[in-house]
Amino acid sequence: MGWSYLELSMADLMKLIENFIDMLILASGYQSSGRLAHWDSHNIIKCFQWALFLENVSKKLTSSVDYEASVKELDTALYELTCNPHFPEGLARLSCSALGQSRDLLLERLVHTLPLRESHLKAIMRASVEMDFSKLEMLDNDCVDVYVENLMRIPLNGLSLSESRNFGVDSDVPYQDAVRSGRRDDLSDVDFSASVVRQLGRRQLSVSCSSAVEAGLEKLSKIIGRSMNDEVECTSNAEPRKHSACQIAEELPVDSIILSGWRSKTLSYMLDKRTIRLLSGASLICSAPEDQWAQTFERLDTSAENDDTCEIIELLLLGCIADRWSALIEHLMSVSYDSPTVSMLYHQVFNLQPGNSVNLPLKGLVNPKEKSVVEYLEVLLSRQINQLWKLSPVLAAVAIPSWSQLFRSYLRELEGQIRGTCIATSCRADAAEHIVEHRECEVAERIWCLYIFHISKSHAASVTTTFK
Repeated sequence: MGWSYLELSMADLMKLIENFIDMLILASGYQSSGRLAHWDSHNIIKCFQWALFLENVSKKLTSSVDYEASVKELDTALYELTCNPHFPEGLARLSCSALGQSRDLLLERLVHTLPLRESHLKAIMRASVEMDFSKLEMLDNDCVDVYVENLMRIPLNGLSLSESRNFGVDSDVPYQDAVRSGRRDDLSDVDFSASVVRQLGRRQLSVSCSSAVEAGLEKLSKIIGRSMNDEVECTSNAEPRKHSACQIAEELPVDSIILSGWRSKTLSYMLDKRTIRLLSGASLICSAPEDQWAQTFERLDTSAENDDTCEIIELLLLGCIADRWSALIEHLMSVSYDSPTVSMLYHQVFNLQPGNSVNLPLKGLVNPKEKSVVEYLEVLLSRQINQLWKLSPVLAAVAIPSWSQLFRSYLRELEGQIRGTCIATSCRADAAEHIVEHRECEVAERIWCLYIFHISKSHAASVTTTFK
């Protein structure tokens, strides 16, 4: 039967929806260029009026069986719109029924923007008060007292992070429970202000939970650090090991104090607050389609100075293994810490076959996202592989897969360091002194990290955890 809604053509409605999507993107706090989006109460009110119009159209379409064909046609058009690779992932399930919650969608993005600047918050609050007042003035002369009285009745308890804040999931969007229970109708005179208060309360709860997690992580890092230091002290106070002349002639094993130091540095980096924040950002960026995240990094790289380029590389490496970070920490803590010789570490790491890591049991299965990020890194690092030396040894070890050409390039760089043909680190060894001289230097630490995450087996039950 096709489109039968006579008040508005399908083409005109789609243009209005596309404009509203642009508003939602700006409401998230940033322009498409990456610059901050600035809002005032006047523009927020105009956007809410736009959202209210779409809500009314959606409710008319979905409330009558006469418009079933129109709803299907609109949903088909919206699906085609969301299939565009440049379409925002947060709106991937946009539909006719979802447009019935346009104001909630807009408000959620306005309140949960990062950072929530003071001017932005004032604009939201002013807009909500002005919209509620304009409605009350038509109903009651004593609108101020009515507004304050209703505002005091807004329930602040019962906020829960379990309520969905992600548009497009199967559960209802925020406030549907309130609508069904009648709470929203009871506060209809302060509808916008009540919604803002609830969203701000939910945001505050999210911030509180994040702060608690950060504080716990910091305490855990300090406890582990103290434990490592105690272990080092106990080891240093123990009787020195006796080595036969034959052992000394071949090569002494790496001292347990040095191994504990390497493990402590590795764990400190993996639990550091800065690392966790970068990890979160990298995961978000790399979850977008390839052309979008590549464009983002290209823009960053164009304007970046030397130190910024290093941080871009760090973000890309973290993006490769963001979903396996916890498993990597568990592996680090569960492997055995025998005292190997640097020569043994060297030979095992440099003889590792491409894609043959012990901790990569599903051979031949390559994550497409990881593959595209690694290929991007190979181009970026083709003439500046030395940038890896500015980053933690563990990051290159866990993020660069052994099947990649970048892994081979990294090994060649390490070999050059060992033989004294490179100057990227502070450790310089004469070729004649060979590997033994590197027992305590950064090169040995980097080889040890590669050994731990590509060759050494875990004592934990989850030996088959996937590390790529």
